[in-house]
Amino acid sequence: VQLQASGGGLVQAGGSLRLACAGSGGTFSSHIMGWFRQAPGKEREIVAAIKWRGATYYEESLKGRFTISRDNAKDTVYLRMNNLKPEDTAVYYCAAREGSLFYTDQSEYPYWGQGTLVTVSS
Repeated sequence: VQLQASGGGLVQAGGSLRLACAGSGGTFSSHIMGWFRQAPGKEREIVAAIKWRGATYYEESLKGRFTISRDNAKDTVYLRMNNLKPEDTAVYYCAAREGSLFYTDQSEYPYWGQGTLVTVSS
């Protein structure tokens, strides 16, 4: 399984970005896809995750600003981020795991993309 993340960049506070993560080499109907982020000096944390049929999980503090979605025909998961804040600055990673349960611990996700940097200026 390979994951390729894209869409990061520099944005002003209040702006929006959409990240994409394209998967290949696997049967993604059996995979939960997730987004994690790691800010400078902090541990990697889950942002959101989505099952094949669309059920979602969000880190509580990000609900309402971030939206995860997936296009199963393209094996691609998206993360729409609105009203971005400087504290959202981080490297964002997509990840995947087989199974039907949401896990927030990064160790439960064996497949990772390369990360894409999101920088939010004040």
